[in-house]
Amino acid sequence: MSGCSTCDAVCCRLTVVLQPEDRIPDHYTTHTDAGLHVMARDAEGWCVAIDGASMQCGIYQTRPQVCRRFVMSGPYCREIRADYRDRNLRGIPLQLY
Repeated sequence: MSGCSTCDAVCCRLTVVLQPEDRIPDHYTTHTDAGLHVMARDAEGWCVAIDGASMQCGIYQTRPQVCRRFVMSGPYCREIRADYRDRNLRGIPLQLY
């Protein structure tokens, strides 16, 4: 768990495109202008399934497939964390699309 204990939880701010097999309650989801079915995000860009007090996923057992494939401290995790740190050091806010 050391990978997440000092993390900015950037993965919880990524756009999560849902797959047909994902069974996520409608109040956690939305559609983009392009028509993609995605996890909804709050006003600050966080996935709405995140419990802000504990920083844990409130639907972990039924989380989307893409979240299940995201490997903590894996290459993609490290890449997006480095990009996020670089952007913040330069004062550029993280843009989510």
